[in-house]
Amino acid sequence: GVLDEVLLRVADHFEKAQALRAKIKAALSYPVAVLSFSLLLVFLMVTFLVPIFADMFSQFGGQLPLPTKVLMVASNIIRSFWWAIGAIMYAIVFAFRRFKSTKFGRYFLDNLKLRMPVAGPLTRKIAISKFSRTFSTLISSGVPILQALDIVADTAENAIVTKAIKEARVSIKEGETISEPLSKSPVFPPMVVQMIAIGEETGALDSMLSKIADFYDEEVTAAVDTLTAVLEPFMMMFLGFSVGGIVIALYLPMFSIITLIK
Repeated sequence: GVLDEVLLRVADHFEKAQALRAKIKAALSYPVAVLSFSLLLVFLMVTFLVPIFADMFSQFGGQLPLPTKVLMVASNIIRSFWWAIGAIMYAIVFAFRRFKSTKFGRYFLDNLKLRMPVAGPLTRKIAISKFSRTFSTLISSGVPILQALDIVADTAENAIVTKAIKEARVSIKEGETISEPLSKSPVFPPMVVQMIAIGEETGALDSMLSKIADFYDEEVTAAVDTLTAVLEPFMMMFLGFSVGGIVIALYLPMFSIITLIK
């Protein structure tokens, strides 16, 4: 009999989730654009510019420097075996997707995401935020806890989080609390577990989960901003070293060519 209130909560839930995804995409769009532009520029230079210089060097003769030789070999391989390189890349992507679709592969990759040095903490914060927001919305809408945990586990999008939630469901079914099995998971920090325990004791679990979600939404935003600030100089360095290295390798033989002309 509270369908209107439930729909408003669901709408608020999806609006906040969408706002969080938009912040992450907006923050990461610049580094991704710089990396894509760098790879495209390097590919065009190696494919079209290097052969022109190679023909010019062959006309003058002389011994080419080692960086120039390496660049020439790379250019010849890409131009001659581009179809094989494309086939290998497609095979790698296909094998990765098949591995990811398996139960073991998903668990392995999700565990790897949480253990990565920079992306790991961010992945964990996103998982906690999504878990807290979804669980809070379901409980405040009158969904029974066991059913709510089933739904949250199915929408977690992380095998480690799903395992922790299912263990919590078994714990509750046996008469225990939610916080006890969550404390054994590497995903949930002590502060989150303590707040959930307080929410269970005071009967305000939904409001506590909502506060956790709001807190970690802000944490995710700050982490993404920090990650972007760190990635931007690395992307510019990659662009400078890749393009600059190709230019230097192409211009090194110019000194020997000038000597041959004299």
